[in-house]
Amino acid sequence: MKNIYIYNTLSKKKEIFQPIEPYKVKMYVCGITPYDEPHLGHARCYIVFDVIRRYLEYNGYEVFYVQNFTDIDDKIISKSKQLNINFKELTQKYINIYFDYSNRLNIKPANSYPKVTEYITYIINFIEDLIKKGYAYSTSEGNVYYSIEKFSSYGKLSNRTTDKMLNGVRIESDENKKHKLDFALWKTSKNDEPYWDSPWGKGRPGWHIECSTMVLKEFKTDTIDIHGGGLDLVFPHHENEIAQSEALTGKEFVKYWIHNGFVRLNKEKMSKSTGNFFSLEEIFKKYNPVIIRFFLLTQHYRTPIDFDQEKIIQSKNALEELIDTYEFINFLIWKYGIKQNKEILTDILEKFEENLNDDFNTENGISVLFELKNLFYQKIKENNLDIVVKVKNVFNIILEQILGIKIPECIYENPSKITELIEKLENREKLRKNKIWNMADKIRNEIFNYGYLIEDTNFGPRLKRINII
Repeated sequence: MKNIYIYNTLSKKKEIFQPIEPYKVKMYVCGITPYDEPHLGHARCYIVFDVIRRYLEYNGYEVFYVQNFTDIDDKIISKSKQLNINFKELTQKYINIYFDYSNRLNIKPANSYPKVTEYITYIINFIEDLIKKGYAYSTSEGNVYYSIEKFSSYGKLSNRTTDKMLNGVRIESDENKKHKLDFALWKTSKNDEPYWDSPWGKGRPGWHIECSTMVLKEFKTDTIDIHGGGLDLVFPHHENEIAQSEALTGKEFVKYWIHNGFVRLNKEKMSKSTGNFFSLEEIFKKYNPVIIRFFLLTQHYRTPIDFDQEKIIQSKNALEELIDTYEFINFLIWKYGIKQNKEILTDILEKFEENLNDDFNTENGISVLFELKNLFYQKIKENNLDIVVKVKNVFNIILEQILGIKIPECIYENPSKITELIEKLENREKLRKNKIWNMADKIRNEIFNYGYLIEDTNFGPRLKRINII
């Protein structure tokens, strides 16, 4: 197996991937706060880590993948009050929506989806231990804060100075804090807010403590291989996770930190808090989810990608080219009764792997698919049909297995669907040979009503889907 290189946000460089335990990968990705519709930024994050997971599994790794739900938060409380419903009803609604969209985007389910509200006891125990170790302190109001000055390497992930940390982030205001950047581990709940009993009074967890606790409990280890999320989580969320976890265990929290770039709308990051976003529901009304998945993989995961209608149309056209080629392949296999096997074009697949081995570069990897397409058409022009099955197998591996692009069922792969249309197609050919054009055109129109065009090729007429995706 060749080395896989991952850009580690912590070291600011690409590193050879070497999991803690041979051929086993522990991967945690920060999930959504379910209080509103998921948007394209969420989709990019979870598609990126889905491909990373798929590629690691393709390379023989056993991946244990955890993705949480932050199901208690200031925004959730505010929205539930606004709608006059219980916060649990609100969060479950949007968790269900997330799973629906995730399924439509062909994202493989995580091995576990822990919720904050299921981990309250563990979170309280975690905070108590931090207080005992001198890394946290409680106030008379019942709040508990992490003391960043106690953790000497605070800022090592984001590489920010204290002054930079104070700019552009949400800081809890409390005159009892020892330092402005000290962050809440436990927050006192107001009378009309959800709460849990704790040694410090009625309250709820702060934002950052949840993930540290879940990682510790879900993986049953102090150090995991991969922790991921959007670039906006580097500071303060992931910075604070490191501070909490390493203070508690005294060990490295995560070996490889991976962060995907933003999806931008009007040159600004998509964000629910600013209203600068399109919900996935809005987007899916216009585009098939498979197009959106493909579009989001056409750019390297660490670079920003602009939500641009023209670029999405380009992605749609490009994907249709690939799928139409796949259907042409199946037409040839059907027409000539070509036996299928597991042979592949090794050099093409290795070229794709080289790109994915370089920090999961799907942008360059997708370009290899078009090289494969061009090679296929070149070879069949030369009547070289030996290549057909090999090309199909590589398409399946790259498109479906690794990139997660679900290829629509091809009529030539389903004999029960094709029989009636083939009879019509054969009758049309007989009518054309006898120059009975009106009847031939009538059959062509009937086939069109089934959703197919008739394309004349050097190998005979084939049924070509009108709406590929």
